Amino acid sequence: MQNRSPEIQLPPYARLTCILISLVIIVYGLSVLQETLVPLVFAVMFSAILFPLCRRLERWGVPRVGAILICITLALGVLYGLFYLISIQIGNFTQEGPRLLKRANQILDQLQRYADTHNIDRRRVVAEVRKYLNSSLESAGTVLTSTLLATTNTLSTIALLPLFIFFFLLYRDFFKSFFYKIFGHTRKTKVDVVFSQIYTVVKDYLVGLVLVIIIVGILNTVGLLILGVDYAVFFGFFGAFMILIPYVGIAIGSVLPALFTLGTHPNPLVALGVVGVFLFVQVLEGNFITPYIVGSKVSINPLAAIIVLILWGQLWGLPGLILALPLTAILKVLFDAVDDLKPYGFLLGEAEKPRPPIKNIQELTDQLPERVRRIGRSDVKK
Repeated sequence: MQNRSPEIQLPPYARLTCILISLVIIVYGLSVLQETLVPLVFAVMFSAILFPLCRRLERWGVPRVGAILICITLALGVLYGLFYLISIQIGNFTQEGPRLLKRANQILDQLQRYADTHNIDRRRVVAEVRKYLNSSLESAGTVLTSTLLATTNTLSTIALLPLFIFFFLLYRDFFKSFFYKIFGHTRKTKVDVVFSQIYTVVKDYLVGLVLVIIIVGILNTVGLLILGVDYAVFFGFFGAFMILIPYVGIAIGSVLPALFTLGTHPNPLVALGVVGVFLFVQVLEGNFITPYIVGSKVSINPLAAIIVLILWGQLWGLPGLILALPLTAILKVLFDAVDDLKPYGFLLGEAEKPRPPIKNIQELTDQLPERVRRIGRSDVKK
């Protein structure tokens, strides 16, 4: 027999100290390795989307490598078509330059007339405008440089995504064996159940998110068409894609179409109407569309969702806001699978509705299962 070393029992304060130190190390590591971890997490998410199609092609006799290449090619084709349509819309915006410039001159004329009416020194107004323009021009170089650097980093990250997705799909059985070895003391069936739950959560969340984007984009487009806003389809789906930032994404997405409408439409109330349309759609999305489509697949209570959004946003910025809910849902599945961590999974989940108090014996009997009631009635007859 092998002699097992006795387990060291630490006092509660020492265990708490070790847990806090471990959390600090984990958070610091996530922050330092952000540029590596973020594309890996996105690659895992996209792999979950492509996995059903890849598995179907393999069942049809396509080799695994060929099936993966077909899936990645189709995904890249869809993304290319999407970006091509967006580039066409952005190119059309350049034609609106003269009209926007004319509208800006009209607004400046109105400000000058307002200044003359209220005896405001015109020179002072012009000096203030020049000061803001000069400061904007001075900061333009810095903004342009940072934007180019961010764009370069983003493009390099996007270029690595197909490679990561390819290897995740190719070595999926290898990774499964790796986790079997890590959790050697746990039955393989339990490990399979946990990974199946994680895959289901990720897949259903992403599919539901796509459906929500389509529905919200249609609603935004219809509202903008009613108001007579130009480029209604582009602005409608632009605001819909902003729901990737939960709770405030649609409101942020309303800023660009509102400013464009303010610069192109003679009635400023139409711009206010654009903001109203987006806010109304956001209320529908948050209270009806997302709960009924995504459902309880990501069963995280609103308070926990807001807190994790803030934490992941501070940790990883915009990618953290996008990944906050699915990552937290994965953590909840892991917490529910480990006995010692089940209280934390319960804390993240939806709060159970309290049952109304039982007023009499009849209500208590009605809540019992039918089998128990039959046994009770047979005992009474005896």
